[in-house]
Formats: sequence, C-alpha cells, structure tokens
Amino acid sequence: MCRARTQSTPASTPLPPRPPEALVEIERRVLWLSTAMIHHANRIRPNPTGLKVGGHQASCASIVTIMTSLWFEQLRPGDRVSVKPHASPVLHGINYLLGELDEKYLTTLREFGGLQSYPSRSKDPDPVDYSTGSVGIGATAPIWGAIARRFVDTHLGGAGTGRQYSLVGDAELDEGAVWEAILDHSVAELGEIVWIVDLNRQSLDRVVPNIAAGRLEAMFAAAGWQVLTVKFGTLLESLFSRPGGSALRTRILDMPNPEYQRLLRCTAEQVRDRLPGRGPDAMEIAALIAGLDDDTVLRAIRNLGGHDLDALRAAYAQIDDTRPTVIIAYTIKGRGLPTQGHPQNHSSLLTVEQYEQLATELGMDSKNPWARFDTDSTAGRVCAASAEWLARDPVELATPPAVPADIGRTPSGTSTTQAALGRALLDLSRQAPDAAKRVVTVSPDVSSTTNLAGWLNKVGVWSPNERRNWFDDDAETIMHWREKPTGQHMELGIAETNLVGLMGELGATWSRWGQPLFPIGVMYDPFVERALEPWSYGIYAGGQSILVGTPSGVTLAAEGGAHQSIKTPSIGLEQPGCVSYEPAFAIDLEWTLLDSISRLGRPDGSSSYLRLSTRPVDQTLAAVPTDPAARERRRRQVVAGAYTLRHTDNPAVTLVGMGAMITETLTAADRLAEQGIAADAVCVTSPGLLFEAVQARRGLADGPSWILDQVFPADRAAPMVTVLDGHPHTLAFLTGINNVPGAALGVSKFGQVGSLDDVYRYHGIDTDNIVRAALDLTD
Repeated sequence: MCRARTQSTPASTPLPPRPPEALVEIERRVLWLSTAMIHHANRIRPNPTGLKVGGHQASCASIVTIMTSLWFEQLRPGDRVSVKPHASPVLHGINYLLGELDEKYLTTLREFGGLQSYPSRSKDPDPVDYSTGSVGIGATAPIWGAIARRFVDTHLGGAGTGRQYSLVGDAELDEGAVWEAILDHSVAELGEIVWIVDLNRQSLDRVVPNIAAGRLEAMFAAAGWQVLTVKFGTLLESLFSRPGGSALRTRILDMPNPEYQRLLRCTAEQVRDRLPGRGPDAMEIAALIAGLDDDTVLRAIRNLGGHDLDALRAAYAQIDDTRPTVIIAYTIKGRGLPTQGHPQNHSSLLTVEQYEQLATELGMDSKNPWARFDTDSTAGRVCAASAEWLARDPVELATPPAVPADIGRTPSGTSTTQAALGRALLDLSRQAPDAAKRVVTVSPDVSSTTNLAGWLNKVGVWSPNERRNWFDDDAETIMHWREKPTGQHMELGIAETNLVGLMGELGATWSRWGQPLFPIGVMYDPFVERALEPWSYGIYAGGQSILVGTPSGVTLAAEGGAHQSIKTPSIGLEQPGCVSYEPAFAIDLEWTLLDSISRLGRPDGSSSYLRLSTRPVDQTLAAVPTDPAARERRRRQVVAGAYTLRHTDNPAVTLVGMGAMITETLTAADRLAEQGIAADAVCVTSPGLLFEAVQARRGLADGPSWILDQVFPADRAAPMVTVLDGHPHTLAFLTGINNVPGAALGVSKFGQVGSLDDVYRYHGIDTDNIVRAALDLTD
C-alpha cells in the first residue's frame, strides 16, 4: 500500500514550502471528496434494505483544514496519526489524492468489503496508522504507540523517530479514559506526542453550552503538557487590530457557544444586527463592521483558527518536542457546507439540491466527483511531492524467536497458578533468552501482589530515562525497582484501560516496525471487564497480547463480592481473536503460557486470556505422566482445551472441573467411588477451544476437533456434571458433545465474604453439591 521513500529524501530533510494557493485548492478538493463519498453511499448507491448507511459530513468538514495542513505540509514519514472516527472519509480522500487509494473504493464507503465506517488498520485498503471508532480509545493509542516505539528502538532497534499525532473531537474529551492516559506519570516525558483538538463545540445532539476551553487548557497544562490555542484566523486577527477590534474580540470570546453558533446561520444583515450585542461596546463593534462588505462580514465570523492554514502553521512551529503538546483549534462543525453550525448537523446529510449547490460553490462536477488534479497543475505537483515525501520504507517482518513448548520441570508440593506465572517467566529467560528478550510485562501497580517480583528484579522496570533506586541498599526491600530504558516491565497507574491500550500497541509492533514483542499484562481478574473494550479494540486493530486476570472468582473469598469475578470465563470464550485458558495446575499454566507466547507477533497470530487463581493446589493431583511421549500427549491436550484426570472402566458419570475447582472435582470423584459409582474426571483448560472443536465437528467452523475424541469419546458418554468458579453456562454446552443429561454448577449471583468452604457452599460449587448433582443424574 505504501511506496518506498527514495534514498535521496531522508526523513530529516526539511519539508519544502508549499504554495499557499495550492493548499487552499487541495483543502477544497478534500472537503468535496469526503462529502461526495458519504453522499454516494447514502443517496446514489442502491440500498434495497432501506437500512440507514450514515456518515458524518459535518464532522468531516470541521477538520478538513487541519488534516490538509498536516498531510501536505507538516507530516514526516516516521510520523503517525490517529484520525478521529467520524473523519475517516477525509483520510480516504487525502490518501486518494496521494495515490494510496484506488478510485474504485470511493464508492464503497460503509459497503461490505469496502471503506470502513471508521479508520481501520486491518480492514481498510489504504494506509491507516491507528484504528479508531470507540470514543477515547483511538485518541490515546498514539501515547501507547510512542512508548512501544521507544521500547522497540531501545531493545531491538529499527523503529526510528517520529511524532505521534491524535486528531480528537472536543466531545471525545468527555471520555474518562482520555484523562486517565493524559495524567499517567509516564506520559509527561513523551515529547513526540501531539494532540490536535477539533474544538467545534458541538456534540451529537446539540451545541455544547459551556465547552469551557479554558478549563481544558488548564487540565492539560496541569498534566505537564504544552498548550497551544488557535482561536482565530488571520482575517479576524487583522480586524482585532483596528479601532473597535479589542471590543470585537472580547465580544466573540465572551458570548455563549449557542449564540455564536447561531451567527453562523445568519445573513450578513443579521450578523450586523446581532454581533455588536447590547453591551457598552456595541456601538464600537457596529462601527467596525459597518465598514466591511457583506462577504467580508460573513467570512470574518467564520474565520476561526482551525480553518486558517497560516494560524495552524504558526502553532506547529511552536511545538516543544521535550513534552507532550496539545493544540486546541477552534473550528466550525460543517464548515463550508450548507449545514454548517446547525445544532443537529452531526448525522445530517446534504440533500441532492444542497449537494449540487456545494459542487457549484467549490467548482466541482457532481457527475464526475472523483477527479484528481492534473499532474502538471500546481496542486497536482504538491500532491505528487507529498506522496513521495510521506512514502515509508516497506516493513520487513522479523520471524519471532522460537518459544519452547515445555520447560521440562514437573512441579511438586502445593502451589497456585498465580505464583506459577512468575516462575514460568524466569524459566523462559534461562531456557530461551532470545524469546524472553521480547517479553514485556505490564501491570497497574499490582506487580508484587501478582507474583511478578522475581521477574521484575531480573529484567528491571522500563522508563524513558534512568532513575535512581533509592532503596537499592535497603536489605529489607525484596522487590528492586530499577527504572531504566532497557527494563522489560512497565507499570502504569491504577487505570486498566491504560494498561490494555499499551498492551495493544506493544502487540502491534510486529506490523509497524517488523519487530515482534510478547506483551503480557497482569491485572486483578475482577477488573478485566473494565478493560475489555479497549483490549478487544486493540485485538481488532492487530495488537496481539496476553491478558492475565488474577486472582479470579469467588475463590478470592475474603475480599467479598466486589473483588470476585463471575463473568470472566465466558468473556474469554466469546472474545474474537483470543484463546482463553484457565489452568488448574502450575504445569498447565506453563504449557498454556508458552503456547500463548508462541502465537504472538505474526500475521496469523492471536491474543490470549489466562485466568489464574490464588487457590493453593496439591500439584501431585495433576498426575503428570513420566513417559516423554505420554507427557507430550498431555501437554497437547492441555493446550487444546481439556484432558482426563480420572479414567474408570465403565463411567456412570463424568465430572468436569476447571481451574480452582479441580480439587473439589477430584474429591467428589473419590466420594462417588466409595459409593460404588464410577466417575471419570476431566480437567478443562479452555472452554473456548472446546466450543470451537464442537463447531468444527458440526461443520460450522474450521479447525481441529480431535480433542473431543480423546477426552469426550462417544463410547464413554455418561451424564455430566460441570463445575467452575464462574458462570455455569461457560461449560454447559459440553453435554451436547454426546447429548447426555447434565448439571451445570457455577457462580451466578454476587459473592459474599467468608471462608472458602462457606463461599463455595453458598454458591453450590463445593464437594457436597458436586456429589449431590452426580447422584441426581445417576439415580
């Protein structure tokens, strides 16, 4: 999709100046193309279902000038831009003028297989730096992209330099996740971050009455950002220098947002009447605008900084690359369209008549809307020069280093799957240092409580700059917090959305710079739901990572219902692009973790979710085979989703347990045997993989189904009891493999504080309830 930059045009070369008249012409063409794409999708393309197609012509129009100035005058090849979701047609229009998009796609906006509703790295046919669409996620992605680039460049090299731009609508700043990212302590040192706020003062339904731009400026400044405000264009600024100009400036700044927006809908005569207001300076303002012709009056009231190329250029020149910068650019929603400034223009579409009127005003041909500039025109030459300037070198994908399938140890004694995580990472660093070098762990201030201390002590903490560890000589300090650019652990504040946003970008480095990383994020399992949307969006955008939720379930008995996760097992099962595991033993954790790492950093890769527990479990219950072939068979079954732990001659019932519940499952099997009831016991490690196997067997999906034949063979079919520390429907489908009666035990109500026995009994997942359910099925 991207042409290679010629060797004669290094990224450090200053960008040649662009003729102002050509930029204005390109700006008008970009406005036309973005409007025409949406018009075609809604007014011209056949729509037999009548279902709304949609698009956002007004949101596109408000940011056309900003994006034109960026792509054709400011960006360098190493820069990356996150485009606000509703401006995707503007991005496609620019890519079309740069030769990066075939004309055939311009009629496919929001069509199956065509241009996506919002910018998508993985689905759009033209270059997209960041997938956006969910409010706040795309805006913050370049922050995490900046960290990922620095990490790759420090550890592996080849990531280069470049600014990370976010083009953000002002209403998007209502999203709390935006401020969680801005306020994180690690962000203030990232000088390559530049946000441009499209301050059009409108949301979906209305003109925002108190946008409080000054408050936004103060909030960014308090976080250590450089704040640049671009309020007015050169025409208004020239009027402010005339007699009465100071009063005019004060009047515009002080008037409520809705009043200003109403002026945009007025005739010149109405503006002359309304603009002076009723204050003491009204006569002075009236005298100033009395000397202007009608066209100048109308242009002046619309001459905001976000639509003035000179004002924007001056702002870019002030960027301080030692800290993050936000440029707050005042704009008009729908600027240049008949709908400009209307309070309900967010999703409104131009009528056919308005579209034809716009074509006339812009000098375009509505019958031939997709015309490019002549190659020998000034604008055409600027487009060609910009395309050559911005073309990036092709990304050469490095092959991820081999990850061992089995470390070779057999854990003994009593342990937890949570504790096994840290040990497995340390074992990996010893046995496969090349693979371990690409592991980067991330946590939100829970490194010690999630057993990562040993790993953290070994690899150190990542920081943009090295910091002194003032406790390095304290003998009682167990976890050593050594911060340096070569560290492999990253710790953010307690904001799970930040953590998974960073994981997504760390997991996308293979596609951005050809260097795969193995990101592993650890958080308390009850908070996985809070982080799910941005993590899912990261997977959608091509970011491959491993999310570890620990500790999980009502097994965290003493913490009470607020810290007991119920729905997370089914979340793992349902998440696209993800394999979920809930290991019961330390060896299961090791095998599933290694397999999950081996799937990262490649075009056909995938993410994983591991749900771990603090429940101490006797590791001998795993009965790991000593024969090498039998051990490998067990490992393959663990990774495929399930294995048999107890095998009887003629089972009357099959007990299926998962994760922390394996102890009760096996104890129940023993008690049933004492009553003369033969019970097989199966340990499920991945309900999601088992469900995919069921679908494949039925011809509803592609994939292997051999695990079903090995663990749930038809000739051993028996009534089934399933039990897990989570919602029971997660495993309820297993009875359908051989169409047997079943009882699904699990957690379906809020938890309680208590001992493990009390809490398990309360939810009906204790040994007594498992035995009772089995007896009911075999009576």
